[in-house]
Amino acid sequence: MHKLVVLYPKPADPDHFRDYYETNHLPLATKMPGLLAWRYSFDVTATNGESPYFAVFEGDFADAAAMDAARASQQGQRAAADVVNYATGGVVVIDYPVQDGTD
Repeated sequence: MHKLVVLYPKPADPDHFRDYYETNHLPLATKMPGLLAWRYSFDVTATNGESPYFAVFEGDFADAAAMDAARASQQGQRAAADVVNYATGGVVVIDYPVQDGTD
C-alpha cells in the first residue's frame, strides 16, 4: 500500500476553507482513479503546543505507480489545480509506502 498525505497550514479564512473543501475539492480528489480509501479531518492537534496544520487528507493507493498515475490523470490534475481556490495557507504533500506491523 502507498499513502498520499496532504497537510494544510491554517488558511486566512477557515470557514471558506471548510465549505469549499467539502463542497468542491473533495468531490474532485476522491474521484482520482486507483484511490482505494480516503479520509480527512479539520481537527488536527499536536502533542505539545499548537498544531502547524489546520486540516489533513489521507489517500490510499495499491502502490506508488497507482498513486503517480492518479495524480497525473485528468482528475488528479484538476484536483491539484483546485488547491489555490481554498488553501491560502499553502499545502504540504507527502507520500510513502506503508509498512505493516504486527505484534
